[in-house]
Amino acid sequence: MPQNRTRKIVITGVLGAIAVLLGLTRLGFIPWVSGASLTIMHVPVIIGAVLEGPIVGLGIGLIFGIFSLIQAAVAPTGPADVWFTNPLLSVLPRLFIGPVAWLVWQSLRKWTVPALILAGIAGSLTNTILVLGMIGILGFLPFAALLPIAIANGLPEAGVSALITLVVVAAWQQFAVGNRKGARL
Repeated sequence: MPQNRTRKIVITGVLGAIAVLLGLTRLGFIPWVSGASLTIMHVPVIIGAVLEGPIVGLGIGLIFGIFSLIQAAVAPTGPADVWFTNPLLSVLPRLFIGPVAWLVWQSLRKWTVPALILAGIAGSLTNTILVLGMIGILGFLPFAALLPIAIANGLPEAGVSALITLVVVAAWQQFAVGNRKGARL
């Protein structure tokens, strides 16, 4: 069993590092309409949870959240970044991404492809809803302003997250997707 624990620690570290790398290089931000960006920095959290369980997902989410907090404090890129110096906004919501994605994956595991797609969507929407909800609770923006943001950014992010989760996990686990093995869609 120590070998399994070591594997989980290594995967947590590697996927956490990928989340940080996506943020540092800005590769985790896909340009979107009117200057907004779709973030995929939470996708390693989802993938880690699906592959290794909710504790690994929680660990990667913690790394992602702490990185968000540090980046907002040290190298802000916009006026709203100062909000993310509050750990209730930058860290707490990210802790739930992995466990929610894992629960969806476990519940629907019998149907591999839909389960991976829905795990990607659920993990992404968890991030969107909890971060935007915390922005509203902390009073940074009124709740009425958050719904358009959730629709304009949250739904496309969920779609991208679902696709990346499906492709990466199918390739890693060699799941059949359609009539092929792996991620060759």
